[in-house]
Amino acid sequence: MKNIASYIDHTLLKPDATPDQITKLCEEARQYHFASVCINPSYVAPAVTLLCGSGVKVCTVIGFPLGATSTPAKFFEANVALEDGATEIDVVIHVGRLCAGNIAYVESEIRLLAALVHSYEGSILKVIIETCLLSDDEKILACQIAKRAGADFVKTSTGFSSHGATVKDVELMRHTVGPVMGVKASGGISTYVDAKAMIDAGATRIGTSKGVAIVNGAPTIP
Repeated sequence: MKNIASYIDHTLLKPDATPDQITKLCEEARQYHFASVCINPSYVAPAVTLLCGSGVKVCTVIGFPLGATSTPAKFFEANVALEDGATEIDVVIHVGRLCAGNIAYVESEIRLLAALVHSYEGSILKVIIETCLLSDDEKILACQIAKRAGADFVKTSTGFSSHGATVKDVELMRHTVGPVMGVKASGGISTYVDAKAMIDAGATRIGTSKGVAIVNGAPTIP
């Protein structure tokens, strides 16, 4: 397995996160060579400056955490974040529309956002399906829609609902999207053992606020 730090989106999405805490997050990401920092949109621009030259990407969340904002609002929010320098966009689907069977709405929204994100060279779109609110059939459907609409990843959870990622859900998502599309496990992952279980199940990214603890808990390679 690759260095586990390279899987981690080092995350701070608390509503009371301060600029000093974001600075610390970015310093840790630079030190440990995490894949990205995942932060709220208002902190994208300073994070881009702090991480310049580090190889660590800046990821932000859109329509977060409920996903129930309108498509134009999500589009505007994502465009501002991309203009500010974010290269990874994690958007929450409209869960209620999915549960109501309005596939066309969900798919058209993802397709619109994927086109926007991909118009910025090197940028990717991750689609948060909030697995804890869905049946297995709905999880499969959400993954199929996201793949068909051009998203780069499906992601389990916001971490703000009833529970986060499970190994079972990651396995189901990986089986549904196939071997190439990204799968991000997020929510409740706090140890190296947790993270490795998600990776073994098919996750290619780990969203966690415990990145430093996970890396420090990794076994030493002789």
